[in-house]
Amino acid sequence: MPSKKILVVEDQEEIREIIGLSLEEVGGWQVLFAEPGPEVILRAQAEQPDAILLDANMPRMDGPSTFQALRANPQTQQIPVILLTASVQKADAQRFAEFAFAAVLAKPFDPLSLPAQISSALGWESA
Repeated sequence: MPSKKILVVEDQEEIREIIGLSLEEVGGWQVLFAEPGPEVILRAQAEQPDAILLDANMPRMDGPSTFQALRANPQTQQIPVILLTASVQKADAQRFAEFAFAAVLAKPFDPLSLPAQISSALGWESA
């Protein structure tokens, strides 16, 4: 069975590196990266990843705006999107609930359990 392909959109380099290592080494997945903004849509169209891990708070285009752009594009609207956020207040949770994210995961996260959390959220066999 081919490994899963995950597109990671995270503006903080250190967190991006940790996510990449976690998903590659623990999950055994192929990891792609995209800069926040319009590049996400182009990369998702070209690569057709199995899922997108999307930071909520980014410059230029935040997570919810990026999600809406992905859903508006027929070539990317079926790709599951998981939101990664440090904003876990009740108001934030209510705002994120308005979107049809596959899951919302909190930062900080445990790099050793991140692939299992993603697998569980998407109904994939355990990593």
